[in-house]
Amino acid sequence: MPTALLDDRALISVSGPEAEHLLQNIVSTDLDQLAAGEAKPGALLAPQGKILFDFLIARDGENALLIECRADIADDFVRRLMLYRLRAKVEIRKRDQQLVQVSWGDDSNASQTESTPAGAMRDRRFADPLQVWRVYGASAAGDDDNRVKWQRFRIVNGIAESGCDFALNDVFPHDVLLDQNGGVGFRKGCYVGQEVVSRMQHRGTARRRVLVATAEADLPPPGTDILAGGRSVGTLGSTAGRSAIAIARIDKVKAAMDDGVAITAGDVPLSLEIPAWAGFNFPKEAPAEEA
Repeated sequence: MPTALLDDRALISVSGPEAEHLLQNIVSTDLDQLAAGEAKPGALLAPQGKILFDFLIARDGENALLIECRADIADDFVRRLMLYRLRAKVEIRKRDQQLVQVSWGDDSNASQTESTPAGAMRDRRFADPLQVWRVYGASAAGDDDNRVKWQRFRIVNGIAESGCDFALNDVFPHDVLLDQNGGVGFRKGCYVGQEVVSRMQHRGTARRRVLVATAEADLPPPGTDILAGGRSVGTLGSTAGRSAIAIARIDKVKAAMDDGVAITAGDVPLSLEIPAWAGFNFPKEAPAEEA
């Protein structure tokens, strides 16, 4: 398995007898479904339902959880969590100089023992047969040359992350597929922003989605508008040569495809596909004209 060291990530420890209860009541992930040895995605939302912080969360022994997030937002994340702690018996702290390692591949023909790094957490954003493992702590190591390969692997599999693919406080969990990969618990109790997210789920109103963009030429930089018939239908996120993350209105993309209208980013024609692991489809009906 190739391995990369992610020096732009940070770890936040949340521990104490009431740690899990606190987090279960504020984040989107259902911690009752979080098993040892796995890292699941999640988000802390604004009351209006938009993502303030995105992360991976894993168990870290008894009465402790470990949150992996972008290093540049970690201090703000800690401060936000402290606001919710009140008098709960919880210690929240950012771990200093802790490393994050990622290893990945398609190990459907290998035994788990052979393919699993020691002390690793399975990254549950990636569906079988893909296996992605994260190692936390001083033992983490990796090849710098593999950073580019890792980003390409993430992009072609349609896994979006804040900063490089979308801005915080700008998207709902459905927009970046947290409803598809276990990042939202629809059967858990209330959490911050839960009412808006549940309404989108039950009404089926999610239209902006992560798609995988491919082209016959190198794609323009992140943030470039995706156009269909001269109108914006979305935005490019991370790019890796001729592949990219796209966040787009799937109803408008489907209408353009049905009408044979070229979809472009910059001057580059591109194709947009739903990630193979996702459980949604392009809508059958064309979008209503907007006022």
